[in-house]
Amino acid sequence: MAIGRRKLLAGTALWVAAPAIVRAQSSSKVHVGHGFAMHGEPKYPEPPQNLDYVNINAPKGGNVRFGTQGTYDSLHPFTLKGVPAAGVTQLWETLCWHSRDEAFTVYGLIAETIEVPEDRSWAAFTLRPQAKWLDGTPITVEDVIWTLETLKAKGPPMYASYYADVLKAEKVGERKVQFTFRNHENRELPLIISELPILSSKWWASRDFDKSSLEVAMSSGAYKVDSFDVGRSVTYRRVPEWWARDLWMNRGRNNFETIRYEYYRDAEVTFEAFKAGDSDIRRENSARNWMTRYDVPAVKDGRIRRDELPNEMPQPMQGFVFNLRRDPFKDRRVREAIGLMYDFEWQNKNLSYGFYTRTRSFFGNSELEAKGLPSPEELKILEPLKGKIPDEVFTKEYNPPKTDGSGNIRPQVREAIELLKQAGWEIKDGKMTKDGKKLAFEMLLNEAGFERMALPVKQNLERIGIDMSVRTVDTSQYRRRTDDYDFDMIIDLWGQSISPGNEQRDFWGSAAADRRGGNNSMGLKDPAVDRLIELVIAAPDRESLVIRTRCLDRVLQWQQFVVPQFRSGKELVAYWNRFSRPVKAAKYAPLAFDTWWLDEAKDRALQGKQTQ
Repeated sequence: MAIGRRKLLAGTALWVAAPAIVRAQSSSKVHVGHGFAMHGEPKYPEPPQNLDYVNINAPKGGNVRFGTQGTYDSLHPFTLKGVPAAGVTQLWETLCWHSRDEAFTVYGLIAETIEVPEDRSWAAFTLRPQAKWLDGTPITVEDVIWTLETLKAKGPPMYASYYADVLKAEKVGERKVQFTFRNHENRELPLIISELPILSSKWWASRDFDKSSLEVAMSSGAYKVDSFDVGRSVTYRRVPEWWARDLWMNRGRNNFETIRYEYYRDAEVTFEAFKAGDSDIRRENSARNWMTRYDVPAVKDGRIRRDELPNEMPQPMQGFVFNLRRDPFKDRRVREAIGLMYDFEWQNKNLSYGFYTRTRSFFGNSELEAKGLPSPEELKILEPLKGKIPDEVFTKEYNPPKTDGSGNIRPQVREAIELLKQAGWEIKDGKMTKDGKKLAFEMLLNEAGFERMALPVKQNLERIGIDMSVRTVDTSQYRRRTDDYDFDMIIDLWGQSISPGNEQRDFWGSAAADRRGGNNSMGLKDPAVDRLIELVIAAPDRESLVIRTRCLDRVLQWQQFVVPQFRSGKELVAYWNRFSRPVKAAKYAPLAFDTWWLDEAKDRALQGKQTQ
C-alpha cells in the first residue's frame, strides 16, 4: 500500500496527509459506494459523521513550526530534478482518502463514489461537483487522465512501478473516469489508483513538467504556499474557502492557520533550535537524545512535554545497505561477513542506553513478520522455489548475529574471516585481498549524526583487513548520488504498511533496480523475489496476504543485502506545551499531526511561564 520516495534519513517532522475511497454496496456484480476496503468492509458506514480519532470541535487557527534538516531548491515534488520543500506534497488532493485506523480502507475525497466489479478488473470514480482547484475552476476527468499518464511517463520511478498494471484511463461520463487494469489478479489496484494525487492539466500545459521549479503548481489542498526563503524556510497557509473543508473526514483536521518548516544545517543545530523554542514539535529519532538530552528546565517545569506513543504499524527496516551493483557485494558471503562486524549489542548499550531492539524483519512489529520455520501453508509457496532461494529459508529462523555487548567479538571475527576465505579472499600484509585487489568501500551518509553508528563498524572491519571510509555529504549531493546509485553502502530504510502490495515492486523488484531515483537502492534482481512480490499483490484475502508476505520476508531476510540496525516500536515526540491532540490516537498513525490544534489556554499559560 505505502508509496513514497526513498528517504533522506534525517529527523524531519513531516506533516502527514493521507489518501481515500468508497463504501461497498452491491449493484448486480459491481460494488458502488462511498468507501472501499482491501479486505472485508469499511469501518465507517454511509453516511459517516466523523473519524473516531479526531476532535470535531478542535478550534481553527494558530501557527505551528517544525524544524527540519538540510535544504531544498524546488516546490515541484513530482520530478526527480531538485530537492522538494518539506510538506509540499500536502498541496494536492487525491481521488480518495486513506483512513488511518483501518488496515487499508479508502473513502471518496475528490471522488464522490467508486465502482468496482467483483473481479476488480477495473474501477470507476465519479468526481465531486464541488471539487475545485485553488483558482475556483473544477477538477475534471481530463485532469485525472493527464495526471496518470504524466506521472507514469515523467514522474519519479515509483509511479511507473506502482501503476504498472493500470492499462488506461478513459472518460465514461461528464464527471466519471474509469481505469482498466491488466488483469484481475492485482487485487489492490482499485485502492492504490485512488491514491493518485491529481494535478491540473491546464496549468501544466504551458510549462515543462520535467524541470525543477519554485513556481507552485495549481493545487487543490487544504493549504497553499504562503511564503518561502529557498533552502531556509517555507510556510503554508490554510485555504479559508477550501472546497473539501466540510467533508466528514476533514472535520477536526487541518486546524492550524499556518505550518512553517525551518531548515537547519545539521541534526545538532535542529535539536538546539527546538530546545530554544524556535520550533514547536519534534519527532525524536535518537535514543541518546531522548534518554539524556531533555534534562532541561523547560521539560522539568512542563513547558516542554514528551510522549512515547505505541506504534502498531510494521516497523521500518533500517540498516546498512549494500549496493549489489558493486562486484565485491555480489557474493552473499562477503555481505554476511561484513554484517558480522556490526556489534549492535555494544552500540545499543553504550550509545543508545539500551533503548532499541534489533531489527530482524522487513515487516517487524506486525503479523506479517516471518518467525520460526515456514508453516505448511508457506511451504506450498516456497518449495517450488527451492534452488532459487537461499537454502536457509527452509532450515533456519533468520536472526542477525548477536554478541554479549562487551565489545569482544572474536567469535564473529573468526566466522567472518572464514566466510571471506570461502569467497576467495585472504589477508595479505594486514589487508583483505583477492586477485591483487583490496576489499575497501565507502559508507555514504547525509547526516553527521549517523557517523556514531558507522565508525564502530569501520573500526571492527579494520580488524579483519577491510577498509571502510565514511563520507558525509550535503543533502543535494546525497540525493544526486543515491538517485544515480553512485555509492557502495548507505543507511536506508523501507517503511511498510499493514497491507503491503504494489509498492513492493519498487522496493525489491528487478525492473526497479535500474530506474534512477527508485527505492530498490540495493539493486536487487531476483526472479524468485519477483514471483513472491506478484503473489503478495494478487492475494485474494487477508489470510493469504499474511502467508505470502511472510514468505517474501523470509527470502529478503536471507538475501542479506542489508545489515539490520534497530527499532523502538514507539513514536517519540517532544513539543512545547501549547498544543492539544485527540484523546484517542489513530491506530496506525499515533502522531497524526493534522489532528492537533493550538490550545489557547495552554498557549497563554506557556507565554506566562516564559516571561517569568
